[in-house]
Amino acid sequence: MEIKKTLLSKEKLKALPEDPLKLKFGTNFTDYMFTIEFYRDKGWVNPEIKPYQPLMMDPAASVLHYGQEVFEGQKAYKNANGDILLFRPEENARRMNRSLQRMCMPEIPEDLFLQAEYELLKLEERWIPSVRGAALYMRPAVIATEPVLGVRPSDHYLFFIILSPVGPYFAEGFNPVGLWVSDEYSRAAIGGTGEAKAGGNYGGSLLASKMAKENGCSQVLWLDAKEHRYIEEVGAMNIFFVIDGKLVTPSLSGSILRGITRNSVLQLGPELGVEVEERALSIQDVTGGIAAGTVTEAFGAGTAAVISPVGKLNYRGKEYVISEKSGDITQKLFDKLTGIQYGIESDPFGWVKKVN
Repeated sequence: MEIKKTLLSKEKLKALPEDPLKLKFGTNFTDYMFTIEFYRDKGWVNPEIKPYQPLMMDPAASVLHYGQEVFEGQKAYKNANGDILLFRPEENARRMNRSLQRMCMPEIPEDLFLQAEYELLKLEERWIPSVRGAALYMRPAVIATEPVLGVRPSDHYLFFIILSPVGPYFAEGFNPVGLWVSDEYSRAAIGGTGEAKAGGNYGGSLLASKMAKENGCSQVLWLDAKEHRYIEEVGAMNIFFVIDGKLVTPSLSGSILRGITRNSVLQLGPELGVEVEERALSIQDVTGGIAAGTVTEAFGAGTAAVISPVGKLNYRGKEYVISEKSGDITQKLFDKLTGIQYGIESDPFGWVKKVN
């Protein structure tokens, strides 16, 4: 598909940040964005890369009233040769389409998704940090824009991509964070939209996230909606525990996001000599294991933070301390995964794609 480009003069381009590692996550944006519209009778039309700008939207737009919205999160990196690298972008395209299916929204052809990202990144290459630990965060999103007040799928949608240079996701950097276990609120239930990367899932999590911070923790550790017993995921990440030397993560149940980083960790573990297991994991299993010393490490895995060590859990007013520093397995996985993403380590899986 031919993409129209509306370019800025050089003097109108924004200044680059002085130190990308000090950027607050998701608060700075680049010069350009990609947009394309969908009409039920025309399909995807009017692809364009244009200066970053507010969206013009009718107050009756369906997304504002009925929440038809999905998004993805990705990062672009640069290797020592200055090549632009993407990590498993085709998996983001496929996951977005699964989310779109769940929300009764039109799928985006994978080649269109990737073409839009590649062309936008090549235009915005100067924004991609060269320093390890920083990256250019990518936010593809689809919203329902038909002006109609009625509970039905929209006939008009907008797919857009915006870019944001970022440093570490957590202020703690690669130091262990605390998780507050919520046994009152639920993120998602089986049969709901938890497996989709839909905006409403995150809106409904904000109150518990606020309570986590009030209790001195960085994120919420969610339990299942039925019994509030089985561990599911963290607010922005999937969760892993090292139990008796084995890497264990909750099984995908239909209410847990199919994390691309999660899948990558499960494949990397055996490469590093670590046995992996997906199974139901109760909060009592974990807190008991911490007390007994069989749970020796924990970390979250997701695009934004990549891998973030977890040092403690706060459950029902009691603190369960795992470790005050990153564990050996956590560190090895972080080093290997980020090494692949930045083009430093060998990539036996063919995960990294060169853009230019």
